[in-house]
Amino acid sequence: MAAPPWTLRDGKALRILVLEDDEQLAATLKGFLESNSCKVTQVENGVEGLRRIMDEDFDLVLCDMVMPRFPGDKFYLAVERVKPALCRRFLFMTGHRAEPKYESFMEEIGGLILWKPFGTRELYAAIQNVLRRADDLDVAEWGQTISNSRGQADQPPPDDTAEASAQ
Repeated sequence: MAAPPWTLRDGKALRILVLEDDEQLAATLKGFLESNSCKVTQVENGVEGLRRIMDEDFDLVLCDMVMPRFPGDKFYLAVERVKPALCRRFLFMTGHRAEPKYESFMEEIGGLILWKPFGTRELYAAIQNVLRRADDLDVAEWGQTISNSRGQADQPPPDDTAEASAQ
């Protein structure tokens, strides 16, 4: 398989936050991502993850659902409060396929999940999917912002003369 084109539009390496409490899987993920020119920050739980997102910007969050101290769904909800735009860049993973609460959470947020165990091809495809979807949403929001600013620019400025004559 050819090396994934995981560079941003400005040519910089993709910055990925990996939240995984299984040391072996975390090391495997980090090694794979770094071998594909990504800059990886790995933490073991949502508490550490929240600290990192407050200090750094990330292009993608690869997040285990089941972690001690602060599971993936709670981490997502905390991120939603402090950096909501980052929420469209989440890719969840879990080995708990039969857990209805994870499926309903994914449906509720429109999230993507990788079921463990997964291979590098599935990981690659899922990352591409998340990045493409996030970019599409970024472009749509940017277009909406431009539209809104144009609409406001077409409106006449407020009439200050009525206020001035009342004084």
